[in-house]
Amino acid sequence: MKIFGLIGKNIDYSFSRTYFNQKFSSEKIEATYKNFDLTDITQFPKLLSDNPGIKGFNVTIPYKEAIIPFLDEIEITAKEIGAVNTIKIKPDGTLIGYNTDFFGFSEALKPYLKPHHTKALILGTGGASKAVSYALQKLGIEATYVSRSKSSHNLIYSEVIPEIMEEYTLIINCTPLGTFPNIEQYPPIPTQLLTSNHLVFDLIYNPSHTKLMKLALLQNAEVTNGLAMLESQAEKAWEIWNQKF
Repeated sequence: MKIFGLIGKNIDYSFSRTYFNQKFSSEKIEATYKNFDLTDITQFPKLLSDNPGIKGFNVTIPYKEAIIPFLDEIEITAKEIGAVNTIKIKPDGTLIGYNTDFFGFSEALKPYLKPHHTKALILGTGGASKAVSYALQKLGIEATYVSRSKSSHNLIYSEVIPEIMEEYTLIINCTPLGTFPNIEQYPPIPTQLLTSNHLVFDLIYNPSHTKLMKLALLQNAEVTNGLAMLESQAEKAWEIWNQKF
């Protein structure tokens, strides 16, 4: 029985375990998928030693960047992005980090893109946002980060003024704000300035309609959640885990 799992913090909300275990059952694959909830990334080596049969991991908030020092190799795309969400464990125990988030996001976004979606606001600056930025770059879409803390690389929320909202018609939430059970939270952008020209892509998928998405719908904006992204990146991870070296 092969073992795979998800590394994160407070990850009971995640659909990954259900998704993979249903896949294993329907495709008659002798494998199981577990959640490994870590209060600190320094617990990762013990997790490995306690689970010698494990073949691979997915990595979620808040460890997509923090996991990197624990890996033996980083695939070139993950290195360029600066975040890892998939780990393959070779038979000799070598840990290789990959990023499938950018692929999953690209595949999920493409059906919604319109010619006027040329500029995007990325809400949040964590590991997921880096994959989103990389994907947007590949799609030829200009992106600007928005965060609570000011730096030379991003706007802060108070700087998202009407002119910015009019110019940036693609809004991507890469923060955990609004994830179950804290479903009334949302990033503090001026949602009243959203229009029918806007597309709001919330990487959260539990709940299926976040507070941000509901507020966007009130302004006739188009919305989508992160479920299709999860499914696409999960299939890409499965492909990586089954690659032969």
